[in-house]
Amino acid sequence: MKIYRKILFLAVALSIAAAGVAQVESGGGVRKRSEKDKKNKESAQPGVTDRMQEFFEQKGPHDADLAYMREIYRQIDLSKDENTPLYFPEDVIDGQQNLFRTILGLVVDGKVPAYEYLDGREVFTDQYKVNVGEMLDRFGIYYQQGAGSTERNPKFQIEEADVPTTQVLNYYVIEKWEFDRRSNRMKMRVEAICPVMNRVGDFGGEARYPMFWVKYDALRPWLAQQYVFLSDDNNLPQYSLDDYFNLGMYKGDIYKTRNLRNLSMMQMYPDPDDLARAQDSIDNRLRNYGKDMWVPTREEYLAKKEREEAIAAALAAGDTIPERTVVSDTEDTKKPARTAKRTTTKKRTAKKTKVKSAPKPSSSSSSASAQKSVRRRKK
Repeated sequence: MKIYRKILFLAVALSIAAAGVAQVESGGGVRKRSEKDKKNKESAQPGVTDRMQEFFEQKGPHDADLAYMREIYRQIDLSKDENTPLYFPEDVIDGQQNLFRTILGLVVDGKVPAYEYLDGREVFTDQYKVNVGEMLDRFGIYYQQGAGSTERNPKFQIEEADVPTTQVLNYYVIEKWEFDRRSNRMKMRVEAICPVMNRVGDFGGEARYPMFWVKYDALRPWLAQQYVFLSDDNNLPQYSLDDYFNLGMYKGDIYKTRNLRNLSMMQMYPDPDDLARAQDSIDNRLRNYGKDMWVPTREEYLAKKEREEAIAAALAAGDTIPERTVVSDTEDTKKPARTAKRTTTKKRTAKKTKVKSAPKPSSSSSSASAQKSVRRRKK
């Protein structure tokens, strides 16, 4: 009886001790939860898991598969209609917030690392990570020390009214254009985003202050969950912010390309007209790079030649914007005329063939042909 009580007592003690130890299941077994697991659980935002972050990591093609690559720095102006989904709503409405609130919240909470803006020589390593406290002081963003803040692990708390969303009116985006030999396609992927603060300078006028770079792959799990509508005509949010960037729905001007001298487009082309032509030339080359590698068909060549002739004729007639007027004229007036000519020629040829192929046969020839056909049937 005493042995039975001892066994029962030991069983109860072991069950209580096992319940006090935090355990997690993995791979069908049981292991003790480590400090890393606890840290990941605390830092993970609801709805974003490690598996989602791995899923949204966009791996570029191997260098051996690349035939062409170019880095483009593009400026996104939020005052343009195509870019308004990044600015609105200014305040948090029904859980929806704009891009800058999303980026700043993730950086302040330590969920997404930020890197220094080095003006064309960006390096995304731990050495160039931004000190969040110094960054907030530098741009005059008011904050308070969060609960559990220490010197090693500082935590910050920013009120919604103190987030300067109305001052962030531009974004810098690094685009990588890569031509993959395996797929024979030119692909564009966004590598990093930098919010730019617009403020009045020391000598008057508006000055731009780039804040920090954030890698786009680190933002994707959160951007994929935030849907926006792109026009005032349709208020149904059909695209996420991740789709907005991956599909290239934004509109921006090229302000810099990666070059050996690290010069901006303004430094290379001081004249505004030369700058606009250079930007258009770079943009057209990137978008048409894959098309120039293939020989066009006869129909494509004739259509292109006809379009060039129509544009030349419009310019000779004094039209200043030929591409907007000639295209509709060629599609509406010239195509029906061609179809009408083709139909008339077919009818004429059909009539001629009927006349030639149907001469009046003689009686002897018809009887002979009839006798031959009968004999063939008998055989």
